[in-house]
Amino acid sequence: MVDKVIVRSYGAAQTVTGSCHLVQVGGLKVLVDCGMFQGHDEHHNYEDFGFDPRDIDYLIVTHSHIDHIGRIPLLVKRGFRGKIISTAPTRNIARIMLLDAAKVMEEEYRVLYRKALRRGHPEDVKPPLYDEDDVYEAMEHFRIILDYHQTYQITDYLRITFKNAGHILGAAYVEMDVNINGRNRKIIFSGDLGMKERLIIKPLEFSRSGNVIFTESTYGNRLHKSLKETIREFKEAVIKSFEDGGNIVIPTFALERAQEILYVLRHMYDRGELPKCKVFLDSPLAISATKIFLQFPEYFNDATRKMVQEGKNPFIFPYVHFTTTVEESKTINAIDTGAIILAGSGMCTGGRIKHHLKHNLWRPESSVIFVGYQAKGTLGRQIIDGAKTVRIYGEEIAVKAKIYTINGFSSHADQSVLLEWLRSFEDKETVYIVHGEPEIMEVFRDKINGELSVKSHIVEKGEAIYIT
Repeated sequence: MVDKVIVRSYGAAQTVTGSCHLVQVGGLKVLVDCGMFQGHDEHHNYEDFGFDPRDIDYLIVTHSHIDHIGRIPLLVKRGFRGKIISTAPTRNIARIMLLDAAKVMEEEYRVLYRKALRRGHPEDVKPPLYDEDDVYEAMEHFRIILDYHQTYQITDYLRITFKNAGHILGAAYVEMDVNINGRNRKIIFSGDLGMKERLIIKPLEFSRSGNVIFTESTYGNRLHKSLKETIREFKEAVIKSFEDGGNIVIPTFALERAQEILYVLRHMYDRGELPKCKVFLDSPLAISATKIFLQFPEYFNDATRKMVQEGKNPFIFPYVHFTTTVEESKTINAIDTGAIILAGSGMCTGGRIKHHLKHNLWRPESSVIFVGYQAKGTLGRQIIDGAKTVRIYGEEIAVKAKIYTINGFSSHADQSVLLEWLRSFEDKETVYIVHGEPEIMEVFRDKINGELSVKSHIVEKGEAIYIT
């Protein structure tokens, strides 16, 4: 029994990335997520955590997106020796995501260092946060693997349970049951939540009991298109593109989005809707993630699991080719027509997608289909905003290909689902809003205050929240 719980958010507080929440329960210190800051907040990655990593007893990982796991190797590098708790898919995906992050940081460092060296100021370039060896050491700390609805008793006054967040494979939200002054209190950390309809995985699970809720608010100000409408738009774009000739280039995030697009193309193939073509998954990370998906069919929804039971691979069919090497990727550039090319990065900021855009963007007979969010300042955003030319690898490329934007594939819950999830907690007392941009959080807070009979509060970075 303890007299209070103290929660401090050192990331994803009035910003979207860097998820990191410290929960102090008596003398025990538990961290929920340890993510990397991205975009305009990435400079925070080099700052102190705000706490001593050596003091952390447990790290609970909600899911394996980089903004929730990206600083785990740094945490270990700075002294964390506790145990990491996650689902099995989260652990397996975290390994490939963190190794890829270490590789990307090293490559970026080498490029920037050479440029700084030529300027005579090599000291201007910060070294990578960690390397591959640090990742391997961090993975040794994933020692407690839980399934959904499996409870782990940390102490006699604290136990945790995972529930299905419906976000990506293995994603969970966390229920913490704490005995505070002889009274059981349930604290919820949402991680990231998904929609009620999902193509591959089981959808978001609703709960009835939760007193204090820390909820994400990424899309707390908007509604998504229905999954049915999104799939229809995507199919129409693919079919229309092939009528025009040329190739189809799809910038694709390696985790979840790549698998969803393959899944839709597989169904088009089965129904005779997909013209004869070659589908290239040109992303080593996406290929690795797809293989991990196939290791966990028990996390699939009923329809996808039925496909597996019937001996069908949800992601692979006769037209699909996995290209792992650079040499294999280069051969795709010789194809003028009839290719669907899925490659990263999803926002076209780097990776193989830039080469494929360079070879296809200037061709009126080709198409580019965007199936993910394009942040301001990225190459992808320039294209969907109507740029007539873009610069790729130092060369001006005309934008003459047909551009399609399909917005409904988001793995994040929209405002209506977030509210429905919060409404399902019958004994809720306070909602704390994290993981969102300030203006969006304010819209979501006002919506909570207007529709739910509960107190809500936007969390500030480092703010101490006392739960009694």
